[in-house]
Amino acid sequence: MNADATIALTGATGFVGQAVLDEAEARGLTLRALTRRPQPARNGVAWVAGSMSDAASLTELVRGADAVLHVAAMTTAPDAVAFTACNVTGTATLIEAAKATAIKRFVFVSSLSAREPALSLYGASKAEAEKLVAASGLDWTVVRPPGVYGPRDVDYFEMFRSARKLGLVPLPPRGASSILHVHDLARLLLDLIAAPAALVRHKLFEPDDGREGGWSHAELAQAIGRAVGRRRVFAPHLPAGLLRAAAHVDGLMRGSKSRLTPDRVGYMTHPNWVSRSAFAVPGDVWEPRIGGAEGLARTASWYEARGWL
Repeated sequence: MNADATIALTGATGFVGQAVLDEAEARGLTLRALTRRPQPARNGVAWVAGSMSDAASLTELVRGADAVLHVAAMTTAPDAVAFTACNVTGTATLIEAAKATAIKRFVFVSSLSAREPALSLYGASKAEAEKLVAASGLDWTVVRPPGVYGPRDVDYFEMFRSARKLGLVPLPPRGASSILHVHDLARLLLDLIAAPAALVRHKLFEPDDGREGGWSHAELAQAIGRAVGRRRVFAPHLPAGLLRAAAHVDGLMRGSKSRLTPDRVGYMTHPNWVSRSAFAVPGDVWEPRIGGAEGLARTASWYEARGWL
């Protein structure tokens, strides 16, 4: 795809989407970006008002674009209906809009949780969306990121804050996971748009930070502790039942703003969220640049500079 191509982007105002906007601006790319609310003017970005539930706005989003980068997703919802409406039906509507305007290139951001759809409603919705993408007839690529962290993130932030203030990082039952800095993910998504079709067409990728075997939960907790200036943190592994109870309490206290939900507990307690080498991105297309220790330290510095910690 040539440098003058226009990319239609969903999820532009979210955590990953904002990183994509930053990377696209640095590359001088042109984007059409979906937004629910008015946004400030930005170089290279044409904002399109709408949502994943509005077919007309999705048609407008892809008009004049050469490729679609589908990042938008609902990660926390009260029930399966809400997850399906955004993650499945919204994806289906976007696919139809792309096909109607003869767009072929379609990069879809899924989740490692789609590997185990029985564990969570979120994972099940992403697995269903993957099936739609694979059956679309488009020139598709699916990306299943592991745990994504970095500037603006509010999920891993809870661990950074607890480590800094309390010297404590509560953990799920023993297991391991891969992680990926959001800047590396943004590079990957845009690299996939431009990559030779033979390397990425009809492929599913599970990227990571380059650490073979991922990070055990305990290793990650200690790395976060070091990133916030703690030589060591107390990192107990909590049983699934206790986490479910904590999710209930968090829901009562924070309502729709709860970060620990029963659905999240479902996949948090699974022991293996390590990206598989068989699904690695070809080195000719992309490689991670930000190792975990460096990325966690940079993230802590970002939080610190903005008074989050």
